[in-house]
Amino acid sequence: MIGFLRGVVHEKKAPHVVIEVQGVGYDVETPMSSFFSLPAVGEAVLLRTHLVVREDAHILYGFVTEQERALFRSLIKVNGVGPKVALGILSGVSVDDFCLCVSDNNVSALVRLPGIGKKTAERLIIDMRDRLPEHAIGTASLPTGAVSRPVSAIEEAISALVALGYKPQDAEKRAKAVADDDASSAQIIRSALQSAGTK
Repeated sequence: MIGFLRGVVHEKKAPHVVIEVQGVGYDVETPMSSFFSLPAVGEAVLLRTHLVVREDAHILYGFVTEQERALFRSLIKVNGVGPKVALGILSGVSVDDFCLCVSDNNVSALVRLPGIGKKTAERLIIDMRDRLPEHAIGTASLPTGAVSRPVSAIEEAISALVALGYKPQDAEKRAKAVADDDASSAQIIRSALQSAGTK
């Protein structure tokens, strides 16, 4: 098990990041909350990681905070919630807000997240209720500031939504519906994810 990576950001393309550690590049998938907290390419970083081993692939997931990783690990233990859905949850809501949804039995807020239907939301509330104390410390909210990037905020948001499982047309539609001139890609992604499931 790889517990963490300490190295240099070599490449960033939401939601993937390549971390170079002593000449070896590790391809890591991150939730949007962690991705937009990463330093610039060429700067040092420490990512807490979780390795998922499948028959066809070994996938490394990375998190800026321990609270995010702990919640991810708890989420993938819930029936019907795999790593991809867990990343979508962490990308669409902060750790503290997720805990609040569970403690308040807020099914309607959870079903707005990608990949979460009513039955899964109800199962999350039941299964996660007893695990909340370990996650309720600290805030993992998505940063509101934007870092200058060579592509536009909306293009990066669409790319990230596609990587999270949305069809390109749907990703573009959702991103454009919530975008405005001053919005960062992080804000567009968060708003698009939170609007999922609403008509």
